Amino acid sequence: MVGWVGKKGQAHVKQFALNGKAPSMVVADRGFLVSNGHDHTVLVKQAKIYLAFQLNFDSQLKKQQVLFAFGSAIPVNDRLAEHQGKTSITFDFTTGSSSGSSFPSGLKRTHGALNLFAWGVLLPIGAIIARYCRGWDPLWFYLHGGIQFVGFILGLAGVVAGVSLYGKIQADVPAHRGLGIFVLVLGILQILAFFLRPNKDSKYRKYWNWYHHWVGRLVLFFAAVNIVLGIKVGGAGNSWKIGYGFNLAILLITIITLEVLVWTRWKNNSGPATTY
Repeated sequence: MVGWVGKKGQAHVKQFALNGKAPSMVVADRGFLVSNGHDHTVLVKQAKIYLAFQLNFDSQLKKQQVLFAFGSAIPVNDRLAEHQGKTSITFDFTTGSSSGSSFPSGLKRTHGALNLFAWGVLLPIGAIIARYCRGWDPLWFYLHGGIQFVGFILGLAGVVAGVSLYGKIQADVPAHRGLGIFVLVLGILQILAFFLRPNKDSKYRKYWNWYHHWVGRLVLFFAAVNIVLGIKVGGAGNSWKIGYGFNLAILLITIITLEVLVWTRWKNNSGPATTY
């Protein structure tokens, strides 16, 4: 059974007989499945497509192996394009449960976990160290640089996983993709800025500081927005929402507390803040 939504938004569900691998051997409206064509429906919602149909069998099914294949090309004249990804499960009709391949769910979880840990945990911690732990000189500098570098590498791996996932399922999530590319570009600029850092006595140092600080804040802000957006469009469960919400709350409470302490100390000492 093949389902798709045409360019005009009309849903189509057809049975195809897979007589071979050649396109001419995949024949529409042929096959061994007995169905009621009036009960078929297709629904596309963001990155997911739902296909519903009813089949009639001579006897009650207990367990049945099911193969899913998916692609992004709309069939023309009932000719199917090669699918871009596939997965399989064994469905137990007696319990309503299934087991089988985790692809592409495994790749989606990898993409989400890497990006959440990198952009949502490590990089904010590195930024916190840079702003509030400068009394640990020079340890804070090495901690900041090391954590940010590891976070960027993991984040880059998460982006690569996302690109691979998009190539498999062609997910229609332009906002999530666009923000991801934007955050990655800003992250690359931050890495490049590290190698172009002027000396402390340079007249350009304060401008570099402004750039580095504010671009870093933009990276973390838009990364947080994109993580929330990714959890939403990816259909992640409540555990992801609660976990990231708890992480975000801890980070915000920590930042607010440390910021109050910094400003209180600065007000008492009335001294200029150090630069790096």
